[in-house]
Amino acid sequence: MSITEVFTLFGGLGFFLYGMKLMSEGLEKAAGAKMRGILEFFTQNRFIGMVVGIVFTAIIQSSNATTVMVVSFVNSGLMTLMQATGVILGANIGTTVTGQLIAFNLSDIAPLVVIIGVIMVMFCKKQGVKKIGEVILGFGILFMGLRIMGESMQAVKESPAILEFLGSLTSPFSAILVGFLITAVLQSSSATVGIILLMVSQGLLAFTICPFMILGCNIGSCVSALVASLSGKKDAKRAALIHFLFNVVGSVIMFIILLLALEPITDALLYMSGGNLARAVANVHTLMKVFEVAMLFPFMGWIVKATYRLVPGTDALQEDEYELYYIGKGNILAPTTAFSNGIHEIEHMGKVALSNLKIGMDALCDLDEKKIEEVYRRETYIDFLNRKITDYLVKVNEIELPIADARLIGALFHVVNDIERIGDHAENFADSAKDRIERGIEFSEKAKKQLQDMTEEVVKILEYSLDMFTNRNQKHMQDILTLEDDIDERERKLQRAHVKRLTKNKCTPEAGMLFSDTISGLERVADHATNIAFAILEPYNVTSEEEEEE
Repeated sequence: MSITEVFTLFGGLGFFLYGMKLMSEGLEKAAGAKMRGILEFFTQNRFIGMVVGIVFTAIIQSSNATTVMVVSFVNSGLMTLMQATGVILGANIGTTVTGQLIAFNLSDIAPLVVIIGVIMVMFCKKQGVKKIGEVILGFGILFMGLRIMGESMQAVKESPAILEFLGSLTSPFSAILVGFLITAVLQSSSATVGIILLMVSQGLLAFTICPFMILGCNIGSCVSALVASLSGKKDAKRAALIHFLFNVVGSVIMFIILLLALEPITDALLYMSGGNLARAVANVHTLMKVFEVAMLFPFMGWIVKATYRLVPGTDALQEDEYELYYIGKGNILAPTTAFSNGIHEIEHMGKVALSNLKIGMDALCDLDEKKIEEVYRRETYIDFLNRKITDYLVKVNEIELPIADARLIGALFHVVNDIERIGDHAENFADSAKDRIERGIEFSEKAKKQLQDMTEEVVKILEYSLDMFTNRNQKHMQDILTLEDDIDERERKLQRAHVKRLTKNKCTPEAGMLFSDTISGLERVADHATNIAFAILEPYNVTSEEEEEE
């Protein structure tokens, strides 16, 4: 086998792997945001979660991407470990779809598919169409790579050393090891199955050894999730271990079954596949995964318990360290979940600011020094969240996101700033409370009631706004607009009434100034709340001209 033939073989492998990557990432970017929403919504039931996992993985053509996404959801607390088990089981079945597609051997039409994809990528201006073009292009490149590898492997048959090595793969253990190592390096069990499929069809591998190599692939496919979980919380590590333990336990059981009945099983699969070796390999992969899932589905609770033994304890905060609920240490485990985790952490920051606003107003009206200190303490936390979330969003903005997320990421910076300003207003109320105590400034009961009534409206608009921002829930859109108008009108009326009281000497100038500043602050909080509500809805109203310019 000449050096040129070796380069050609590896070039074909490069085309194959790049095509698979391009197809998977294109699908993830084009549909990742919608699929993520489906994944979040339909995982309350483990069986439904499994079905969603199958469909999701079959669409994005990558069980690694699905599993890493699940690890990210668990890490941020958006999914429990039991919910994660269903999706992980589904991903194990969904990943076999790639092998079934490869078995069709569409190499003859691959050049046509490539040129269609190139036209869409180069000449279409809409980002959505471009991403679909990347998927089509990746599909074509994948099969062109298979064709180049297939032609190059003809030369492998003339190399005694390679044939001797492949012929030595008669031991089930060595076959499992080879399958594991190839998958761990390529980071894709589907790619390894595709290579096995091609080698079997070329007569370079015995079909009877393929099931054992696929068992090695199953274990090797866990590497990506395990590596991704290292920087996550303990539950993220447990989610990755669920995937690992399922594949290891399933592979051990399948290994025993294959040792006991290898020939009957392989003969039946060949017969079922019409003697087509490539199709038989794809069917081995699919049927083994379906069998493992069916066998272990009732026992996933035990596997979850085992992960708590392997990763004991809980995540403890360091002394004086504030908590980030959804973005942890700011590491991005998966691009598809990066935006969603940021949204939920911003919502958490918003709820802290909302709580501080109420405490600040109570402190101002009741002159409670403990509440004043509580406001200052929470404001320090809000400032911490502001810094950490902003740093996280900068990192997210530097990676390639799903199209829908990339279009909205800039708005999140503005939302964080709006929430930080709300926190500042709460701190201003605490400052005013301190001022009242130090200077003996009195508020009438009527003034206190007016402030509390206005605060109730401001709290309500902020609650609606955070819900609309986080969940894209437009149920309260009209309520927000109505409340904004009401608060503006209330502020104008109170300012006019305040001026009348001053002219009639019914309140001191010092009390009047604090009252005026407070109602102005509440009105500005309502403005910030409205900004938050509409921050990530407005980019959806992009005109067709703007889309074409992107």
